[in-house]
Amino acid sequence: MQIGTYEIGVSPPMIIAEMSGNHNQSLDRALAIVDQAAECGAHAIKLQTYTANTITLDSNAADFVIQDIQSPWHGANLHQLYSQAYTPWEWHHPIMERARDKGILCFSSPFDESAVDFLENLAVPAYKIASFELTHLPLIRKVAATGKPMILSTGMASIEEIDRAVKTARAAGNKDLALLKCTSTYPASPVNCNLRTLPHLRDAFDCHVGLSDHTMGVGVSVAAIALGAVIIEKHFTLDRNDGGVDSSFSMEPEELKALVAETERAWLSLGKITYGPTAIELKSLILRRSLYVAEAMTAGEVLTDVNLRCVRPGHGLDPKYFDLVMGKQVVCDVAAGTPLGWQHLTQSVDKI
Repeated sequence: MQIGTYEIGVSPPMIIAEMSGNHNQSLDRALAIVDQAAECGAHAIKLQTYTANTITLDSNAADFVIQDIQSPWHGANLHQLYSQAYTPWEWHHPIMERARDKGILCFSSPFDESAVDFLENLAVPAYKIASFELTHLPLIRKVAATGKPMILSTGMASIEEIDRAVKTARAAGNKDLALLKCTSTYPASPVNCNLRTLPHLRDAFDCHVGLSDHTMGVGVSVAAIALGAVIIEKHFTLDRNDGGVDSSFSMEPEELKALVAETERAWLSLGKITYGPTAIELKSLILRRSLYVAEAMTAGEVLTDVNLRCVRPGHGLDPKYFDLVMGKQVVCDVAAGTPLGWQHLTQSVDKI
């Protein structure tokens, strides 16, 4: 799977910095977020493409007010919240231009079909479907028909809902698809992340997997790499103290740098199934213990636990031969400090 020039699953994990509403309705701040994401080593910056009117109704009825007291948006009217959080569509082009100038990919999450048409005019390299839109099959069908890579977040989704979304995308022509494990709470607790789902998700749907991470810090994302994640998405802001709709659970620049570095380190460490010394370890074999003559011996003298020691370095016989050679005679004089070899022993010793 390739997004732009980035090869998913071959290169180190793709790190996506999610801008969301952290621009705080300032284009200058949005551009600064792009600059910082690129400087920190992120591979992509992601936007969200909607308007308050395309995502909800302008209503003050109870259904349109967030009731969850644990939510960072508790009490907010949905239309007002999305009016504050959305990225003006006229900003998309300059943001994407800045991303290109900085050598970083830029794509978006469309939230309705009109957003897909708009983004197609901007030649985005890929699409992300947000967790809350996973059941919006007409949107998935529309995105899949573009033929571009799709990343689907699976927060809250049952396996049946994921299966339906994947089948819809593939039936509509998508050939490059990745699924992100996601916990749709803000912030998320590590105990609710259930990362062991990742290999099952990958095998069940025969696709790349990753993590849309709403936890604080980088530990959960690093753990996800060990379980097969090849994409990590996290919200990103310049400074949480600046406020904003998503700032409380977003990374700051130093954390993004750490995320890029540590996920790549985790990915590099996976390697392959292997036993025995690697090429780089061969020179260290000499630091193992081996059998050494500890006291000077004359021909015919018997090896005992006094004159034979198992010590470092590793030039002598392997320690596994200690019991075998104990009580055997040496066939020649042997100086103290000599690594014991077969040439020092009587011919009756059978090697094992």
